[in-house]
Amino acid sequence: MSKVANLQKESLAMLKQTSRTFFIPISFLDPVLKKTVGSAYLCMRAIDEIEDHPELPAEVKASLLRSIQHMLETDIDETEYAALVAPYADYLPSVTMRLPDWVEVCPPEIRGKVLESTAIMAGGMAKWVEKDWVIHTREDLDDYTYYVAGLVGVMLSDLWKWHDGTETDTELAIGFGRGLQAVNMLRNYDEDYERGVTFVPDGWTRDDMFSYARENLSQADQYVKSIKNKRILMFCKVPLALAHSTLKALKSGKEKMSRQEVEGIVEQLKEEEHLS
Repeated sequence: MSKVANLQKESLAMLKQTSRTFFIPISFLDPVLKKTVGSAYLCMRAIDEIEDHPELPAEVKASLLRSIQHMLETDIDETEYAALVAPYADYLPSVTMRLPDWVEVCPPEIRGKVLESTAIMAGGMAKWVEKDWVIHTREDLDDYTYYVAGLVGVMLSDLWKWHDGTETDTELAIGFGRGLQAVNMLRNYDEDYERGVTFVPDGWTRDDMFSYARENLSQADQYVKSIKNKRILMFCKVPLALAHSTLKALKSGKEKMSRQEVEGIVEQLKEEEHLS
């Protein structure tokens, strides 16, 4: 087995390990997109683990993220990256330590786009680490959710266009990412509050955050309407349906959906799209 084929196999295993929820929609994509989207997810997950790390000091996080941003902007060098993260090997998970491997899995003809999007995200995350994630206004919330999620929507739209010419609206793509992120923020509200982080703008209530989530999920609903490729459509519809259902569960006082409920939603969507 070639090195890239072996890395591809390892990247799928890492995907399953880091996000069972994301692994479900990605499994519906055709082999080329599965490899590409999987690579992009792992690259972004690698830097997300730095931003979210509970033990690393803020100045270390910001410095690492800015260094990674620069490396990604100049096509990442494996040796240079290994030297950067080596001092933090006891802290950082494998998905972060192996970032250059996930870059290598990505098809060369679209790799630049994945590197560019991940670099922008790393810079945005560094900025918000330095701000201690203090969000005062709706504009602050929009800025933060753009860097950690809206940007993902934009990158995916670029991947769809590259793959088969699928055209989607950029603003709706941002709303798609923001909507999923807003639901995550509501789901992790208490946990974030305990660690001293709140993503709620000044004067907003929890209900305002629900409205923000619904507003952006509404844009996500519009986003998927233009997608004709059934496998890409299924990839988008699964997290969107789960987000809508999670929001409903949270509103009624439940902490999250059961695994059985998740599987039920996926099966229903498969039947609607006639996918096996």
